[in-house]
Amino acid sequence: MRLYLGLLLILLAYRVGGQGTKYGLWTPDRAHADTQPIQWTGGQFEFPCASTKSLFKSSGKYIAKNVIATRAQLIGDTIYLALPRYRKGVPATLVKTTIQPGTCSTTFKPYPCWDLQEEGNCKALQSVVDLVVDQNEVLWVLDTGIVNTLETPVRKCAPKVVAMSVKTGKVLKTVSLEGLTSSSSRLQYLVVDYAPDGGCFIYVSDAANRAIIVYNLQADRGFRVVLPKAVSAGCRSRDVLYIALIRRDCGTTELYFTYLSTSKLFSLKSEYLRSGVADGRILDLGKKPSRMVIIGTDNGSAIFFRNEGDAEVYRWDTNSTFAESNFKPVYRSQTCQLVTHAVPDYKRNTMRVLQSNFPDYMQNRIGCGAIQQLNHMQGCW
Repeated sequence: MRLYLGLLLILLAYRVGGQGTKYGLWTPDRAHADTQPIQWTGGQFEFPCASTKSLFKSSGKYIAKNVIATRAQLIGDTIYLALPRYRKGVPATLVKTTIQPGTCSTTFKPYPCWDLQEEGNCKALQSVVDLVVDQNEVLWVLDTGIVNTLETPVRKCAPKVVAMSVKTGKVLKTVSLEGLTSSSSRLQYLVVDYAPDGGCFIYVSDAANRAIIVYNLQADRGFRVVLPKAVSAGCRSRDVLYIALIRRDCGTTELYFTYLSTSKLFSLKSEYLRSGVADGRILDLGKKPSRMVIIGTDNGSAIFFRNEGDAEVYRWDTNSTFAESNFKPVYRSQTCQLVTHAVPDYKRNTMRVLQSNFPDYMQNRIGCGAIQQLNHMQGCW
């Protein structure tokens, strides 16, 4: 089984979306009451008409059980989801839906439109594996350009990052990563960062090349920061390189990163990353107690993670030392599903988790489709 894959718009004002501290959220016990889970199986889409749906089905472009959401972002009552094209039959790789508490199904609407979902059209999205909504309500998506990852991988187009306005649905910027990657690249995670002067930067993890791609939107240029060999010591041949951006109350940011199979966690201040000067500045934070799967942040100082294969989610405040005593349990799946993303829900002042029977999907043991759920964190127990 293969391991899964792994604007020019500069607005100076920082807007905090919801209650809480300058960065991050208040604790989950202060969450809004209307945080019921949303659950669905496979993927149901809002097609233009019945004949279009029938055509997609008959041509093999729509196979509901092959659809799975792995990453999410929330703005108000709208959920944006990444549906990687791991297998054939995923008609749209970026969609949106609305929060409807207590429902057992949901319908996906391609975002921003059907035209941008066309497989083989390099102006469209091919396979979105990660997405981020920044402080200015710009949606950024990482498109690897590779489809059918779990079957017969096909590189349809060069990898890219696309920025879209969630207010208008218009594409603001497309950043080609072709010159910053190789044929062996495995692009997995995306982070968006703003420098103190308002300059916008994107960071992308390239697990295969032990690198972090840095792109300066203002200068319209990018480069690769190759990480020291110590970062990948003990790495598997096809591993996952997690990255997570932490924001301090003073306004500075820091990137935390680790490979799934390695024993240590590292960090690098963003000011060094943005300048491309990483030698001697990467901090070794110590040994991990287990194989950590980093699933998100609260857009502040907290990192959320789970251990490989385990359903429990922990919160670590990076202002404290990297030690098990500082890992606080904040969520436990009641269905043994695994969380793939933890994201802030500012409207309800809580953290949400996107979970599914992802391992069953990877091994093609899902019957009618992967069972997916967007739930809220219960807080410590």
